[in-house]
Amino acid sequence: METNDLSIHWTFLPHTDPDASLAFYRDLLGFEVRKDVGQGRMRWITLGPAGSPGTSVVLEPPAMDPGVTDDERRTITEMMAKGTYARLTLASADLDGVFGRLKSGGAELVQEPTRQPYGVRDCAFRDPAGNLIRINELG
Repeated sequence: METNDLSIHWTFLPHTDPDASLAFYRDLLGFEVRKDVGQGRMRWITLGPAGSPGTSVVLEPPAMDPGVTDDERRTITEMMAKGTYARLTLASADLDGVFGRLKSGGAELVQEPTRQPYGVRDCAFRDPAGNLIRINELG
């Protein structure tokens, strides 16, 4: 069976503050909001890069799966607070421009643009929930 027709459609990241997450993903990164379902902290927000309707990030309340135990929920909360629970890698031909926009917008800086030993030039920030967001330079 060939799988040449596979693509990444959705990926999920936890959020703890939907409004702060919207400010980060929509206002700083420029993602378009595709769906915003629920209310208060119990919101599922689907966003994605403009012009790429087939690729989305779904921001969801953490540990909402009924199969997650209280102990697991505590561990997830602790890992999110440390920024070690979830991550997303994006890419841009204008790494320095994206970096400047995020830094001037008050995003939590983890690493300035750096040429990595494995050849990629990238930078890193944390979103409002603590998720690590790396941005690779294209080209």
